[in-house]
Amino acid sequence: MFQQNMFDSHNFLLDLSHKTSENEMDLIRDDEFESKSGADTTELAPSGDDQDPNKRPKKKQYHRHTQHQIQELEAFFKECPHPDDKQRKELGKRLGLEPLQIKFWFQNKRTQMKAHHERHENTQLRNENEKLRAENIRYKEALTTATCPNCGGPAAVGEMSFDEQHLRIENARLREEIDRISGIAAKYVGKPMLNYPQLPSPIPPTRSLDLGVANFGHQLGEMYNGGALLRSISGSTDADKPMIIELAVAAMEELIRLAETREPLWIQSSENSAEILSEEEYARTFPRGVGPKSLGLKSEASRESAVVIMNHINLVEILMDVNQWTSFFAGLVSKATTLEVLSTGVAGNYNGALQVMTAEFQVPSPLVPTRENYFVRYCKQHADGTWAVVDVSLDNLRPTSVMSRCRRRPSGCLIQELPNGYSKVTWIEHVEVDDRAVNSIYRPLVNSGMAFGAKRWVATLDRQCERLASVMANNIPTGDVITSPEGRKSTLKLAERMVMSFCAGVGASTAHTWTTLSGSGADDVRVMTRKSIDDPGRPPGIVLSAATSFWLPVPTKRVFDFLRNENSRNEWDILSNGGLAQEMAHIANGRNSGNSVSLLRVNSGNSSQNNMLILQESCTDSTGSYVIYAPVDIAAMNVVLSGGDPDYVALLPSGFAILPDGSTTTNGVGINPETNAAGGSLLTVAFQILVDSVPTAKLSLGSVATVNSLIKCTVERIKASIVCESA
Repeated sequence: MFQQNMFDSHNFLLDLSHKTSENEMDLIRDDEFESKSGADTTELAPSGDDQDPNKRPKKKQYHRHTQHQIQELEAFFKECPHPDDKQRKELGKRLGLEPLQIKFWFQNKRTQMKAHHERHENTQLRNENEKLRAENIRYKEALTTATCPNCGGPAAVGEMSFDEQHLRIENARLREEIDRISGIAAKYVGKPMLNYPQLPSPIPPTRSLDLGVANFGHQLGEMYNGGALLRSISGSTDADKPMIIELAVAAMEELIRLAETREPLWIQSSENSAEILSEEEYARTFPRGVGPKSLGLKSEASRESAVVIMNHINLVEILMDVNQWTSFFAGLVSKATTLEVLSTGVAGNYNGALQVMTAEFQVPSPLVPTRENYFVRYCKQHADGTWAVVDVSLDNLRPTSVMSRCRRRPSGCLIQELPNGYSKVTWIEHVEVDDRAVNSIYRPLVNSGMAFGAKRWVATLDRQCERLASVMANNIPTGDVITSPEGRKSTLKLAERMVMSFCAGVGASTAHTWTTLSGSGADDVRVMTRKSIDDPGRPPGIVLSAATSFWLPVPTKRVFDFLRNENSRNEWDILSNGGLAQEMAHIANGRNSGNSVSLLRVNSGNSSQNNMLILQESCTDSTGSYVIYAPVDIAAMNVVLSGGDPDYVALLPSGFAILPDGSTTTNGVGINPETNAAGGSLLTVAFQILVDSVPTAKLSLGSVATVNSLIKCTVERIKASIVCESA
């Protein structure tokens, strides 16, 4: 009985493969008959004068198309596989063919594409069958050598009830997945998009994605050409989902080839070590791609690899959980939402998971517009054990073109398992974007790829993996004052929330409305207000945020070291009233000595500050640095240091985002191409203050003037201290 269940799935697959082959052959025979009856032949009917009953009828004369005609027909087929009568007449007139010949040629071509796709799917089913057969042999061998855990003797089949039940469940799951594959293939593949029924009912929560992609070209072209049908669709309908599945599979294939191919597809930049995508070679390598390039958008493509200290399974879970993904990449992702889960994956993991999402990507400055995307994310484990997660835009499935400024071509990462809990990550970022609204001082940074490119994603990933490893570490680094594991974890968790809150309020996210206080220069102060109600992590009332960005002719490391050093804090921190800062506690959370969380006390004459401490996190990587801090109550901080819940500690973070200016290097001297000045740093200064403890109160002009004066005075002090000291 046990063995019978083991072979059920194999017999089912074999029957399905044979039936598919028979159906395929019947289809080809029918189409061949149709081809010979019109597409490739013309029959010369006898005229009235020549009708002689004694004469034998003339044989059919076969008409063979010229190479030029075939090329023209192939090109037209790529654009429109279903020409109407008018198009067939115009094409026939141009090529010297009859409209009927054109009609039959297109019928044969569509049949050929369909047969090719079915052969591809048949091969996949056979491979799956072989896989199951091998598993069956392995399980059978395991049964013959199984021993009883109690006596050590041979185990009877009855004693394997748990394993048998597990295998039955697995067989049922595989059978269900095969049924789904066959259902999707039979219903959708090879049919024109306009024939898809628009039904309101959703598909089941899981879908198999092992579909062939030989026939997706013309459908993807229709998707990105933005036909009236797609523009009228609101939400994801049954008509959209097969298209989304095929698009995701095609994007996955493109991502893998982009990650594994080197020159001439990827070329080394002459200005830095970054890899740049050759647009001409890309067009040759992917002639169909996943749709034509959008007019008016500039292409940005980059690739970066790194070894990170995190298990590959944990990495996949972070990427596929929208909340973890947003918090992990807080400096890059200002907000994200999962709109619909089309597949949760199989075998208890994310293999085959497919979800439709929206996300907004940012640079920590109000001078750089965010990039919004509506896309599908697809996760798959490949035969060699490598995991891949790919995103690709679905903008034209939206009822309006709200995402037209940025389109995400296949982007994502390959994750390879390494020993000792490490993983090798290869990241691809490929977008088309309208970046004309970027402020001039940030344009070189955006053009260099350091703002949104693969290097920033990988650097952030590496940095966050280090931080997480330090949270989980049991061995306390030498020099750390907080030695309690519970206290360390609570403090780092509080600091993480502080960093996320700062990043969420410093960019140009569409969730906020910035108001410029004066003029139109890049370093003008921008303010916004938010009402805090029933948020245990933020004081209740009206919170006023202010930010400004400006350029400094000083390297980023010099700016970072100056701002994070407690000994130089009194040179720029107005609120410390000139008092000296003293580090009370320190937690190292990375290889770089600048990556740490500190607890500071400011010794000042102001009695109101005696019961306050400053929680500060400084972090840095190759693409940028942060120094973020917030005043905290001593009593609340003592609870956190003893391992208490940090979620109820109210924080209003302020701080600095320090980015390179993206300048090119000539003879060892950095030059900013926009300002034609020596290269340096782009510094964003941001403050948050509680201007009224009553959430319904109105914001006064005095509060705005105060925060404006505060931030401008801080900027002047920083400029005077850093520039003079560097000089």
